[in-house]
Parts: sequence; C-alpha cells; structure tokens
Amino acid sequence: MFEEQPQPEIEALMKADPEFKQLYQRHKLLDKKVTDAELGVLPIDDVTLNQMKREKLAAKDRLLRMYDAQH
Repeated sequence: MFEEQPQPEIEALMKADPEFKQLYQRHKLLDKKVTDAELGVLPIDDVTLNQMKREKLAAKDRLLRMYDAQH
C-alpha cells in the first residue's frame, strides 16, 4: 500500500500521526495474514478470513482518507 507515494512522505506521516502509523502497521499485518491464508500457509476458516479482509479494507479506506487530508 502507498507504493506510488514517496516513502519519506509516508514515514513523516507515520511519525506525525500515531493513528496513521497504527493503522498502517495493522493493514500490513492483515495483508500478510490474508495472503498466507489464501496460499494455504495459514490455516484459517472462511468466516475469519472474510472478517480479516473486511478489516483490512476498512483500514485501507481510513488510511487513504487520512493521507488525502494531508495533501
């Protein structure tokens, strides 16, 4: 996420906004877990996987709104 944006901008935003940093880290963790579950590396039931996907999407939406508010 935010691969298109300059990394110094993202790092500065994480330093300036603890909520952004927490959401960013949570999104990264969920992204890894969802990927692992889809690859079969992380055994997880469909209900939990769908909940993680929804939470990941909600975090992404919030992160994008926070990023856009800074620009």
